[in-house]
Amino acid sequence: MPRFSLIVPCFKVQGFLRECLDSVLRQSFGDFELIAVDDCSPDGCGAILDEYAGRDPRVKVLHLPENVGLGRARNAGMPLATGDYLLFLDSDDTLTPGALRAVADRLREADDPDVLVFDYARTYWWGGTRRNVLAQVLAEAGPGTFAVSEYPRILDLLMVVWNKVYRRDFVTENGFAFPPGYYEDTPWTFPVLLSARRIAALDRICLNYRQRRQGNILSTTSRKHFDIHDQYERVFAFVAERPELAGWRPYLHRKMGEHCLDILAKPDRLPPADKAEFFRRTAEMFRRHRPEDALVDGEVAVLEGSWTAYRLRRQTVRAGREAARRADRARRAAAARARSGWAALHTHRPLDENLVVYSASSHRGLLGDPAAVYAAAREIAPGLRGVWVVRDAETAAGLPADVEHVILGSRRCLEITARAKFFVNDVNWPGALAKRPGSVYIHTHQGTPLKYVGADLLDKPGARLGFDVPQMLRRADRWDHSLVASRHSELVWERAYPCHFASARTGSPRNDVLVRGGAGDFRERYGIPADHRVVLYAPTRRDYRRGGHVERIDLARFAADLGEGHTLVVRLHPTLASGPARGMGLTELARRGIVVDATDEPRLADVLLAADVLVTDYSSVMFDYANLDRPIVLHADDWPAFTASRGSYLDITAEPPGHVAHSYRELAWLFASGAWRDEESERLRADFRARFCEFEDGRAAERVVRTLLLGEPMPEPAPRVPGPSVTPGALTSA
Repeated sequence: MPRFSLIVPCFKVQGFLRECLDSVLRQSFGDFELIAVDDCSPDGCGAILDEYAGRDPRVKVLHLPENVGLGRARNAGMPLATGDYLLFLDSDDTLTPGALRAVADRLREADDPDVLVFDYARTYWWGGTRRNVLAQVLAEAGPGTFAVSEYPRILDLLMVVWNKVYRRDFVTENGFAFPPGYYEDTPWTFPVLLSARRIAALDRICLNYRQRRQGNILSTTSRKHFDIHDQYERVFAFVAERPELAGWRPYLHRKMGEHCLDILAKPDRLPPADKAEFFRRTAEMFRRHRPEDALVDGEVAVLEGSWTAYRLRRQTVRAGREAARRADRARRAAAARARSGWAALHTHRPLDENLVVYSASSHRGLLGDPAAVYAAAREIAPGLRGVWVVRDAETAAGLPADVEHVILGSRRCLEITARAKFFVNDVNWPGALAKRPGSVYIHTHQGTPLKYVGADLLDKPGARLGFDVPQMLRRADRWDHSLVASRHSELVWERAYPCHFASARTGSPRNDVLVRGGAGDFRERYGIPADHRVVLYAPTRRDYRRGGHVERIDLARFAADLGEGHTLVVRLHPTLASGPARGMGLTELARRGIVVDATDEPRLADVLLAADVLVTDYSSVMFDYANLDRPIVLHADDWPAFTASRGSYLDITAEPPGHVAHSYRELAWLFASGAWRDEESERLRADFRARFCEFEDGRAAERVVRTLLLGEPMPEPAPRVPGPSVTPGALTSA
């Protein structure tokens, strides 16, 4: 008996079907059967299914003699199922890699609940991906099981069949089945969830929900959308037969009203001539099923009035929104004029020679090189006044109490930036900030460059999508000093930013703590045993994939292969922190203690200090970590695609900081054999440090403060190991 029975109804989806089937058959968890139902599809679906069944015994195909629709096609597949759990997968959607393994593990942890609800992401025809906006409902459900009465928020999720797995015996015992017509998920999902005694949640994206440009049944203009009324009649009948569910009638009554009004409001659902009838039928049903204790207010209150009143209300709402938008635009324009006028008043005042304005990572707080310079200035030059620009009040609330700050765009911010002598930032300041004569802009950058940046992106249209290179260079024209950690960085910055700045061979201030071998409390805060070897995995983003995230390693497998005595710590690229990347498994693995998620750690140095070895692909974090003189392993399984899309200043696979794995098998072997820390690894790392950490001596922040802020003399750092000079010809092009 397999663990899962996946039922896949198919009708006129030949263009998407192979991708759907492959997403199932390539799962790392193989204990399943795939029951494909050919709903008398007029295209090539039937032949594709037979082809797959001939290749893989896990695929069973049922050819229906006539088209019965999505719901009844699912019903036809259920009697063939023998698995412990049922999963209904639409044939234009796909499972994410590792989804079945994650679901199986969660079912085991929850001791086989009746229903498991998992997360999904919408994938759009133009390449975009957006995670379920209510994913937090799953995250907050906790590790145990619950009934709907104990956690009613689970009903806030999209009421569809395909974001859940169902214990087959539970389905059979209750006789659940799909009705005909549109919106067939409604009279399945509500009865199932209300009947389940034990529900579990999985905060992981297990399914990609394809958003087609055309062809989505529910986006087709048709009278078939009137089926929604019959589907809710079935839900109300189900509840009426079960007195113990009577308390849910007010909720379902309101839900029905909201659902029908949503259909009515969408421009592509109902024929215009039928909208009045749809409203009247909805209103009649709403009155007929209204419980005595139902609260009718807000949006659904319109169902107690007439069609004419509904139309007038819609017109009033639309007019109000447009007026509010116009008023908001006028307010913003007036505020901008007032702020700029206020700032202009201060440009006539002399610069404050002791005022230093800091910002980092697009105004996200005390981070990176600017934070290190700020800390050094407070110690070395207490006469300097440091003020941070932060993006919003929430960021400001996270600053230490003694840190002076201003909110970006505020009148106070404009006043401070109009009078400051010094500016320290690791990204460009906003274009509206005019550089005053005599002011000094110190640009720290965000790491040693490996991939193309600046003007070099002009030949990489994919990497600079939405990125205005000429505007960026105009902003870089304000730089006076560019901090560098090596001659490699110096040459790259001068090539990529053809502007009028001077390179300052200071080293990277944020790396001083690494060079000096500082200590951190990361291990202690995350409960990592003192005798564990910490393996840090820090992948970068990919420019050849919209959204930047590509799953390169099965984290659960890697953690298992590392074995006892190891802790796998994962830190995603900052641009992936708020997207769907963590929902692809990282969040759930961290909850179960299989990995530690360090993506949100504000101080990268603390994470690096805790790691015994770094595994990365092409992240610039390798250049920082090399200062610790600890092993580094590169996982470079897509280097040609990466360089073709983004470009690189050197072939990191030919000049690596350690051993290079071109596949997961090679990566696992390096750790199993111990080669990751052999003599060859040490030699590669020494050469790498000599070239790319050339000016890192642990005094970079002090050097910036003394030489660039105070104007005091201080010797440049001596190169660690004398070597041949790097020439511009050494920079490779993709």
